[in-house]
Amino acid sequence: MKKPVIGISGSLIIDSSGNFAGYKRSYVNNDYILSVIKNGGVPFIIPFNENEEVIKAQMEMVDGLLLSGGHDVAPRNYGEEPMPKLGDIFPERDDFEYGLLKAAFEAKKPVLGICRGAQIINTYFKGSLYQDLSYMGIEVLKHNQVNTPARVTHSVTVDKNSKLFEIFGEEKFMINSFHHQAIKEVGAGLVKRAEAPDGVIEAIEKTDYPFLIGVQWHPEMLHESVEKMNKLFERFIKEASNE
Repeated sequence: MKKPVIGISGSLIIDSSGNFAGYKRSYVNNDYILSVIKNGGVPFIIPFNENEEVIKAQMEMVDGLLLSGGHDVAPRNYGEEPMPKLGDIFPERDDFEYGLLKAAFEAKKPVLGICRGAQIINTYFKGSLYQDLSYMGIEVLKHNQVNTPARVTHSVTVDKNSKLFEIFGEEKFMINSFHHQAIKEVGAGLVKRAEAPDGVIEAIEKTDYPFLIGVQWHPEMLHESVEKMNKLFERFIKEASNE
């Protein structure tokens, strides 16, 4: 049986030294690749570009879309001006991933968004973000553990009516954390499905779509250290196989 092909949205990295300083390279972090392979899929890096026809054609080649992490989402995408604690943005990548999402939705292909990917989903559906957790106006947990990506650091509580609960079979479990932005207003047609003890939204789902989940943590970084995190990739890839 043909294995489902999972398209992973790529970014650009710029060499800072050596013979090719300033040279742009297409890439994704290798944990995304390993997580897809481990759970029965064929990883396919979708390189960043700004050609709408190419973006649509790229989505035609894959069975599911995994939106990867990275830059802050540009505030213009949710009607705000940049605030002082906004991090590095890549507006052209935002547009690229919105194009991938549009093509995926038109074809009813499953979508999994991770960290920035969840925020891209939310803003695509006209939701908004806190440009920095400090703007929430509350005392928040440490949501950027900086190092040790394979270690879990804080808990999340999952809605029992969610696909996430169906997948993990647990209402509360531990996750890792690498973000300084967070979902503010949930986008149209999306539902909050998990949150941290401080109220930070940790997962969203689209209930009127076959499979669309966005998680704020990084399950791909836990694919070896926390075995149950593979359940999310396993279900996502199964959805992409049309079983």
